[in-house]
Amino acid sequence: MDNSQDSSAEAPQRFLQAVEDLRQTDLRDELHIREIAPPNGIAPYAFAVAADIGEPPEGRDSELGTGRFIMMHDPEEPEAWGGAFRVVSFTQARQDPEIAADPFLAAVTWSWLVDALAGRGASYHSPSGTATKVISHGFGELEQHGEGAQIELRASWSPSDDALGAHLAAWSDLLCALAGVSDEGRS
Repeated sequence: MDNSQDSSAEAPQRFLQAVEDLRQTDLRDELHIREIAPPNGIAPYAFAVAADIGEPPEGRDSELGTGRFIMMHDPEEPEAWGGAFRVVSFTQARQDPEIAADPFLAAVTWSWLVDALAGRGASYHSPSGTATKVISHGFGELEQHGEGAQIELRASWSPSDDALGAHLAAWSDLLCALAGVSDEGRS
C-alpha cells in the first residue's frame, strides 16, 4: 500500500498501531489499493483506503468493482459505536442484469459481508448497512450501452478488538465476491 498519507504525530498510539496494522495487511492480488484522505469531521482520527478490481483508468474507479474502507477512532468511545473504533465501508460492483433482478441479491450481498468477516476471524458488533440494486437501460445517445446493473453495499460495524487488518482483508474479500472474482487471489 502507498504510505503517502501521514498520520498526525499527535494521534494516540492505539490509532497509530491500528493504522500500521492496516498498512501491513496482505491484501488480494486482484486489487489496486491506495490510501486516500478520509472525509473531514467524521471522527477525531480516521484512516481510509480505496480499492479497485484491477488497475482503474486514470482518475476513475474500476468499472468491475470499487470501494472505500474507512477506519475511524475516537478515544472517547462513543456510545453508538460501543468502542473506540468504527469501520465504514462502501462497495460497488457491476452485475449481470438478470442477477441484479433477483429479489434476494441484497440479502445475499449482506451475507457476503458477514461471511467475509467470519472467514477472516474479524470480531465485531453493531453492524448496519444498506444494499442497493441499480438496473439501468440506455436511451438516445446512451442506447449503445444497453442494459446494465450494479450492486452497492454501504456498511458499518464496530470491531471488537484492535486487530483491524482482519477487517480490511474481509472487506477486500467482499469487494472481490461482489465483482465475481474467485478466491484464487486470496492471501
